[in-house]
Amino acid sequence: MKSKKIALKISALLLVIILAGGYLYMNPLLPIITGYAAKNLSSGIFVANRTQESMEANDLNFSFIKYVKNTVNYETKTVKSRFLWHTSRTTFVNGYGSVLVNDYSKNDIQARPYPVVPVFPENTDTIPWPMGDLMADSIPAGINMTQINLAIEKAFADTVPYKGTFAVMVVYKGQPIVEKYKQGLSAENKFLSWSMAKSFTNALTGIMVKIGKIDIHAPADIEIWQNDERRNITIHNLMQMSSGLEWNENYGNSSDVNNMLHKVGDMARFTYEKPLADTIGTNWVYSSGTTNIVSYLIRTAFNNDAEYFAFPRTALFNKIGMRSAVFEVDASGTFAGSSYLYATMRDYARFGLLYLNNGNWLGEQILPENWVEYTTTAAADSEGQYGAFFWLNKSQTDYPDVPSDMFCCRGHDGQYIYIIPSKELVVIRTGFSKKGEFDYNEFLADIVKAVEN
Repeated sequence: MKSKKIALKISALLLVIILAGGYLYMNPLLPIITGYAAKNLSSGIFVANRTQESMEANDLNFSFIKYVKNTVNYETKTVKSRFLWHTSRTTFVNGYGSVLVNDYSKNDIQARPYPVVPVFPENTDTIPWPMGDLMADSIPAGINMTQINLAIEKAFADTVPYKGTFAVMVVYKGQPIVEKYKQGLSAENKFLSWSMAKSFTNALTGIMVKIGKIDIHAPADIEIWQNDERRNITIHNLMQMSSGLEWNENYGNSSDVNNMLHKVGDMARFTYEKPLADTIGTNWVYSSGTTNIVSYLIRTAFNNDAEYFAFPRTALFNKIGMRSAVFEVDASGTFAGSSYLYATMRDYARFGLLYLNNGNWLGEQILPENWVEYTTTAAADSEGQYGAFFWLNKSQTDYPDVPSDMFCCRGHDGQYIYIIPSKELVVIRTGFSKKGEFDYNEFLADIVKAVEN
């Protein structure tokens, strides 16, 4: 009897230890799990014109995320996501996306002076590409469409190594030659950028440089940096991911990037409060956080928030016909420059063309004349793989069969805008593909091989 009681006590103790360990493991992860589900589902429905069923079956069907209970309110355009003992909520700001309600109240988020900026141009079906959607009847000479179509067909196989494609678009010599969508998706859908948004932050920074509002080589004006070595960090350092700030970009745990995106309301502050972990300007460490600092610095360069909120639309999107683009804000009101932009495939193609043409759009120089050259200059210690908020192929490490002048916008789980000047190509691919599920090198190389020049 005594030994039985001892055994029961030991079992009870072990159960308590297991439960306590489970709690300690899960508790910091729960806001990430529910935040990821709420944010992506809300934006997917209310920004990207997706259905809840499609989002949950494709984008949210993994790890703990697939066990989250999501409640969608279509009248208020909000989502509530619950898993175990934690719930995350979103609110919606027309023209500025879905926002996780963290650190700021829903009223705080809604009360900001978000302007309604007219979208330009109108009646795009009657305006020739690239400003509008009136396409040429013929394709440019110099491309083997049979090979192109085989490459596209392979990309939509939806089995490894070509799993998860949502859409592909190919633009050659400025003209769209392929535009294909997964069943259930169309040219009307907006697609999440993930980290392709960093390249849009590059463009906004370039425009700020052109109009004289920002000097990327001057120390960043952040008050709490002024009493230590961080006062020497420049926007250039931030754009080249060589700020020296402590950062962990691991998406599989309670990392800096996951905490920033899902737990806090002010993403820039979360990052600029990080201490130095390395010498400024020497070591390349990929950091979504530094992009949000740049986005914040752009905000502080304006006289008021209304001007700041209007800036992407008036200075970039309307200039190049990106009618669909929605750059989402975080709960503090700063554009989430690292991760949250939505646009149609055609609008992503327009953005690629802007960079293919050295920042010039139909004769108007949108970006500084040397900006694309600056953007594609390899950051120190990046081994030729990263420039300023753009990925490079100078080392041909990830793309050995693609020209070395290729540079690209690259987003989590398979979002890409590839720009290949030597081939006059812009290729866009969106989807949901975990690591190892899609062969991007072969996909792009097959398209390149179909081009004569």
